Amino acid sequence: MILIKLGGSIITNKEKPLSPRKKIIKAIVKNLKKIDEPIIIVHGGGSFGHYWSMKYNMHTKPMNYSMHGVSVVKNSMIELNKIILDSFLENKLNPYCIPPTDFMAGNDPIIKKVKEIQKIANAGLIPITFGDALWYGQKKTYILSGDRIMTYLSKILKPRLSIFVLNEDGLYLDLKSKKLIYEINKKNPTISENKMDVTGGMTRKVEEASKISKMGIDVFFVNGNKPERIVKAVKNRKFEGTLFRGKKNV
Repeated sequence: MILIKLGGSIITNKEKPLSPRKKIIKAIVKNLKKIDEPIIIVHGGGSFGHYWSMKYNMHTKPMNYSMHGVSVVKNSMIELNKIILDSFLENKLNPYCIPPTDFMAGNDPIIKKVKEIQKIANAGLIPITFGDALWYGQKKTYILSGDRIMTYLSKILKPRLSIFVLNEDGLYLDLKSKKLIYEINKKNPTISENKMDVTGGMTRKVEEASKISKMGIDVFFVNGNKPERIVKAVKNRKFEGTLFRGKKNV
């Protein structure tokens, strides 16, 4: 089974509020058709969820955020999710929407419910879940990022590969030269932070990818503008991107 995260920066234009990149989404989905094993999709919020999260000052830490803000963020994520689902259907695939409320309690995954997601994928459907504003309890809410969902699902389901689809080729040694890091070793690279991203931007992706690779799972950072690279990663072919090689702690 392959776990794929469609980053908010690739499926939306983060510079423009509430703007899906429908052509890119369609191109990615067309390439996903070439994968002949079960896949599970997680997608980010981009200029939908992130835009409203910033406006209502909501973050990943459970707190008493604006209840109206929670409603607006959640509604925008449903709107973006619908665009993704429609693209899968238009390309004769079988998407199956699974909101994170289906498998989360507070900010902990419900193991039995997560394992059900794999059964759904094995049956020929494509489970699609997403980052969201979630109820925590005691009048508190929080933002659950799609990157964090990737770690939860990887830990419980042990996919063959975890792939993060980005708006860049992968990780760079520095942003000036854009020299690509092909493989991450023990030391994490320093990542410049995007202040507009409430869920931690690239820093969070590196953190979660590092955690997943320590579970013994290979993690790829792939450019979604060149969606054939997703297929190459799955089929173990050479391509431009960054690999976090799966290494179990001894």
